[in-house]
Amino acid sequence: MITLALSKGRILEETLPLLAAAGISLPEDPETTRKLILPTSRPDLRIVIVRASDVPTYVQYGGATCGITGLDTLMEHGTAGLYMPVDLNIARCRMSVATRQDFDYAASVRQGARLKVATKYVETTRNHFASKGVHVDVIKLYGSMELAPLTGLADAIVDLVSTGGTLKANQLIEVETICPISSRLIVNQAAFKTQFAQLSPFIEAMRAAAKP
Repeated sequence: MITLALSKGRILEETLPLLAAAGISLPEDPETTRKLILPTSRPDLRIVIVRASDVPTYVQYGGATCGITGLDTLMEHGTAGLYMPVDLNIARCRMSVATRQDFDYAASVRQGARLKVATKYVETTRNHFASKGVHVDVIKLYGSMELAPLTGLADAIVDLVSTGGTLKANQLIEVETICPISSRLIVNQAAFKTQFAQLSPFIEAMRAAAKP
């Protein structure tokens, strides 16, 4: 049995057409059902619904054979015990630094100022600024990042940006792009070896479905 870990929301919405292209359908709507384990049209494949941040953990420790998660989640979690065979090119966005419009980010970095940065992506933020030699105090928040610079809690935020509409509505601007983000198919490394004959056709079908 292949167990695929998914999270509700944008990734799930954009994964369903890929599964359909691979010949896999679900008998019920995963967005409305209260069930957390869902069968599929393939008797050897089931789906488990978990929190987005938990997908790599389920796969790493064998609670799921494979999963689909954003690169942002993998950057925070790490990739130990995970094989990442396919970039599915879905849920595309970017990880960016944003500030108030009147904050001179470039000058602050150039002058070696110590910045206060609010984010839920703590490890990614630390690694990014460390690579630039910029000293930061990272403030972990779980939502409403845009408030942090507006209230004086932080000088900048690190967050995912898609259209930039939310930043603009709150008078914030992108000042630096850290990296592009998309969702990956991840596989438990041990399962990839022990269930290779079963997993390989599924991986190839998802790779073919993901091609533009």
